[in-house]
Amino acid sequence: MSYSKKYAFASLPRTQRGTPLVLGGDPKGNNFLYTNGNSVYIRDINNPEICDIYTQHSTTVTVAKYSPSGFYIASGDASGKVRIWDTVNLEHIFKNEFQPISGEIRDIAWSPDSQRIVVVGNGREKYAHVFMADTGTSVGEVLGQTKIINTVDYRPARPFRIITGSEDNSLGFFEGPPFKFKLTKNEHTRFVQAVRFSPNGELFASAGFDGKIFIYDGKTADLVGEVGSPAHKGGVYAVAWSPDGKQLLSSSGDKTCKLWDVETRALVTDFCMGSTVEDQQYSCLWQGEHLLTVGLHGFITYLDPNNPSQPKRVVKGHNKPITALAISQDSNHIFTGSHDGNVTQWDVATGSSERVAGNGHGNFISGAVTTSDSLYTIGYDDSLRTVDLQKLGYTDSMSLGAQPRAIAVSDGTIAVVTVKEVLLLRGGSRVASLDIDYDPSAVAYDAASGDLAVGTQDSNKVIVYGVSGSNITLKQELQHQGAVTDAAYSPDGNFLVACDGHRKVVLYRLPDYSVANPQEWAFHSAKVNTVAWSPDSSLVASGSLDTNVIVWSARDPRQHLILKRAHDQSQVTRVAWIDNKTLVSVGQDCNTRLWDVSM
Repeated sequence: MSYSKKYAFASLPRTQRGTPLVLGGDPKGNNFLYTNGNSVYIRDINNPEICDIYTQHSTTVTVAKYSPSGFYIASGDASGKVRIWDTVNLEHIFKNEFQPISGEIRDIAWSPDSQRIVVVGNGREKYAHVFMADTGTSVGEVLGQTKIINTVDYRPARPFRIITGSEDNSLGFFEGPPFKFKLTKNEHTRFVQAVRFSPNGELFASAGFDGKIFIYDGKTADLVGEVGSPAHKGGVYAVAWSPDGKQLLSSSGDKTCKLWDVETRALVTDFCMGSTVEDQQYSCLWQGEHLLTVGLHGFITYLDPNNPSQPKRVVKGHNKPITALAISQDSNHIFTGSHDGNVTQWDVATGSSERVAGNGHGNFISGAVTTSDSLYTIGYDDSLRTVDLQKLGYTDSMSLGAQPRAIAVSDGTIAVVTVKEVLLLRGGSRVASLDIDYDPSAVAYDAASGDLAVGTQDSNKVIVYGVSGSNITLKQELQHQGAVTDAAYSPDGNFLVACDGHRKVVLYRLPDYSVANPQEWAFHSAKVNTVAWSPDSSLVASGSLDTNVIVWSARDPRQHLILKRAHDQSQVTRVAWIDNKTLVSVGQDCNTRLWDVSM
């Protein structure tokens, strides 16, 4: 029995309205960095489907930056801690951890020799600190600004300088090392959101919520001039220099990115990113030939300066917890639904993704199933929605009249359980329904036998019904020790498996629903959230709050395989099988993982 990670469909950057996002660039030109939750994502810039994930922070990670040598990454979190770890080994060997400030870190910059680090953010006693990367020893004081410092950069050439941008609308300019305050600049009239030195350090640019971008001398901080008049109609969240320092890329809340000529400070190219709030642009990165920008929706767009209306590529996915999972009937695609109501289609072979278009749920998606030509989703907008898989867009919506908790499908018939009723649907029409007075949490349906199983939260039961025509009648009740969280009939119709909040996975043999695993399946250490059958009905996978996935053998209930920390520091929310040896798991960490399993 063995397993291996096949690959991961990674989370997008976590975005927050009105807050800049920092992308980190690899000095070797291979990768780029961003954060979401407790993780740092290292993605291949040429092939972003390739992703490595660092998960050793205990709180939300806010920013990560490569050292100029490319051998280390410094990542800062919401508690004010900075972890320094290596990029060479797959294990990302830990080097140091420091706490330079006592609150959220907003930005990090390295000295060009990779010896010193400066961090800024929302500290209680101070808003910035500069220290030695090896020892944590202070290298001067970054003082003089009276509010949160959002952004910082370290001059990449001698004489060394540090520039900071604050919510007191000022730029701070510091000389060193050891660093000491030199002067402030007050050209901006609103929060300063981004400061960046040019690659040779001769100039630096600042951008703010006032829509303005200014260029300064890198040694003296003398104002060279303003870019545009103003540069954007909305706040500017990020700027990035071209490798030769002759052009500047800016990203703005006015839903545009712009390319500027530095010498003339004139507009070169205007990229219109869309017309919705989600199209506001919160970050940008210029690395080699790649120009990247990130919108409020988290999409990573590769801009094409030669064709502003058509990006080179757009990396899509989720940046909110994944709550629903379904596999296409041909096993070529995975569908994931998230806490914010979005559904993404993933190509199993290539990892490419596309978001389902149209009028979706708009909030929490609680379940998803597929038929040969459609995807059906239920959400907390109290509706069942249909997605045409050929067009990859929503087509129909059916009001359920109450909050749906779970959905299942068998032979084209869809079973949905809401807080008020159990109903069966076929071809968009109600086939049968039953009013209920308990709190449901799961549903499973086997069309061949006509058995319908509903899990309950309040009575800790699996209630089994018989379906005959339009009638749904009670058959029997199966008692659990905790709230039932999920249930599924085996494809061959011989078993029902159910899991609960008491860490148990119980296998029932049909037709009498006798317990088929006398050796208790109780190796999870916390609530079990989900169960799923392999296509040949030989294996059951379960995912839990304990971050683990366990694969159980229905043929030999004594055998099991534990996929430890399948979603590190995140509960597993759903599991599904692509084939008898390939398992998919999704989690609170917004990641979709594929596993090779051999029993």
